[in-house]
Amino acid sequence: MTAPGEPITVLIVDDHPVVRDGLRGMFSASTEFMVVGEASDGPEAVIFTLRLDPDVVLMDLRMPRGGGAAAIADLRDRQVRSRVLVLTTYDSDADIFPAIEAGATGYLLKDAPRDELFDAVRAAAQGRSVLAPVVASRLMTRMRAPAPVQVLSSREREVLALVAKGTPNRAIARELFVSEATVKTHLTHIFAKLGVNDRAAAVAEAYGRGILG
Repeated sequence: MTAPGEPITVLIVDDHPVVRDGLRGMFSASTEFMVVGEASDGPEAVIFTLRLDPDVVLMDLRMPRGGGAAAIADLRDRQVRSRVLVLTTYDSDADIFPAIEAGATGYLLKDAPRDELFDAVRAAAQGRSVLAPVVASRLMTRMRAPAPVQVLSSREREVLALVAKGTPNRAIARELFVSEATVKTHLTHIFAKLGVNDRAAAVAEAYGRGILG
């Protein structure tokens, strides 16, 4: 976190020079911020973040030589102190969710007013999350959506039906003309799809869901 009275240091990451110039000019006009560097793609962003240790990285997402989401994940894995604030034109699920899951502190769109962007950078420097309204809405919709039901394949149903009869793996393998290792693989997939850890729980869950009649 920036010390009181010290400017918030910012690294600008965008593949368009005109955008970088505009952002640099905007932040340089305020004594509250200091632009310490610029990068034109994800790999450069990682290098410059490690070298310059900015308080906030303003990160674009879609860049020709390496995208922002991968760079955010790389920085997270390296446990840098810098906070990453996404600043992009894209608001699709395919852009938002990978960036947030990778560790972005906030997500703004490039049509945000200057004051809103400044507020977001201040918040990011303090470790607080700021999301554009459309992004927050998409995240809430995703959180409220029911978990997708994992459907068992026909072969997995066959294995599970034999398990319900108390058939051991070796006998299941003979019955289905597969190896015992294949049966174990099917069981692993069944457990994962049903959210259980053993054969008995799998059978009980399958009856509860109506998978086994």
